Amino acid sequence: MNNKKLVMLLVSLMLIFSLAACSSGSNSKNDPGSTNAVTEKASNDPGTTNTSKETNDAPVANSNETPEMDFDMGGRTIKIVNFWSLEIPEDNPDNIQRKKNLEALMKKHNFKVEYVVIDGAEYQKKVTASLLAGEPVGDLIAVSKSYTIPTLASQDLLWPVDEYTKNTKVFNPDVTNTIMQYNGRGYGFGGYTMGATGYFYNRTLMKDLGMKPLQEYIDEDNWNWETFVQVVKEANKDTNNDGKLDRWGLAGAGVLDSALASNETSLTKGDKQNLDDPRTVEVLNFLSKLNTDKLVRPSEGGDWTEPSQFFRQGNTLLYLSGNYEAEALKKDMKDFDIGFIPFPKGPNGTSYNTPDTNPGAMVIPKATKNPEQLMYIWEKIETYDSVYDYPGQDWYERSFDNEDDINNVKLASKRFNFDSLGTFPNMPYYAFADEISEGQSVSTVIEKYKAPFQAAIDEVYKKK
Repeated sequence: MNNKKLVMLLVSLMLIFSLAACSSGSNSKNDPGSTNAVTEKASNDPGTTNTSKETNDAPVANSNETPEMDFDMGGRTIKIVNFWSLEIPEDNPDNIQRKKNLEALMKKHNFKVEYVVIDGAEYQKKVTASLLAGEPVGDLIAVSKSYTIPTLASQDLLWPVDEYTKNTKVFNPDVTNTIMQYNGRGYGFGGYTMGATGYFYNRTLMKDLGMKPLQEYIDEDNWNWETFVQVVKEANKDTNNDGKLDRWGLAGAGVLDSALASNETSLTKGDKQNLDDPRTVEVLNFLSKLNTDKLVRPSEGGDWTEPSQFFRQGNTLLYLSGNYEAEALKKDMKDFDIGFIPFPKGPNGTSYNTPDTNPGAMVIPKATKNPEQLMYIWEKIETYDSVYDYPGQDWYERSFDNEDDINNVKLASKRFNFDSLGTFPNMPYYAFADEISEGQSVSTVIEKYKAPFQAAIDEVYKKK
């Protein structure tokens, strides 16, 4: 159980601040719906700068852009807080322009910037304590939804910012108006992000086994739970005829969040448990089948890194992870051709999705003065013309040599947001998932956990 909690923490640390770490410039060419996903360190990646170039390279007019403002901040130092530095690097043309924008704004409005870094292990505790004490650690603070909505917002510790995020070419409206919304107001902001969770697959092994190319399922729009199961079964092989499998289709079955997102459902819905929703039941039956039909490569007693280790051995076809792991896999598996494919669609899925159970955003403490000036500065930093054709281009092209893989990351990058263990710390998430994977009756497990799930929700929403 501790290992599972550890991996969840590590994944959260890599992913949840993708919305907080950057905003986006204006880009008429980009479809926000196709780029709204995760990356582990978005502030340093050109793909986070979702900026504009029309065919004539002229800036795109934006009727929602905040008009020029004239104010003097009197030499004030703006503190920007995260668990890694959000200082703008000068590692690509887009970031160079963002840095120039900031420098011009600092000169015009008479302010300075300090980037505050707090260790990830202590981050939530220190940020929360500082807000409660009325002495915030900074003026612009990266937070995750789990401890912010409703907890911090309900205590009037943050400024609502929805009136300042009308420029949708910089600010992702889903962040402010949905993810970070409380009682009709939006308390956080962020830009359009990229990256995806999906399956890495071993193309070399696929060819050796004489299998149909997995890309064809995508091209045919036929990559779903049913075809996924067929592929896993086909890859489970005894190639030396000793009566034991020595090739496997799937490394690790801990895919609950991805399966929920693929069927566009969740374990909770607002302040209610959602276990017996028909779409959720479909997910649980699917996961039960993966385990009870023995489709997954058996554990050898390893820790949470075992699926990754199995995949790196070169004898297992599929491994679920974020595209951020591509470069490490290429380095560790030089003798293999590694591809990327979205998690398959569920029966009620309308698109390929990346789950985001604990999204991040930037917030402004109520103790901070002139939030409208901070929001204006952030917007103007992120207003520029990108040299890239789409968000994440430089990152994706560094990570993958195959155009299909790049397109699949973009295809899988639509985020599906829902609350889970991060928001409800006493939710018996792992015990629930374990019973499903052990083959317990789905209906029995649902009935057993409905009350504990609701109790964990009520605790956060202060209901009795």
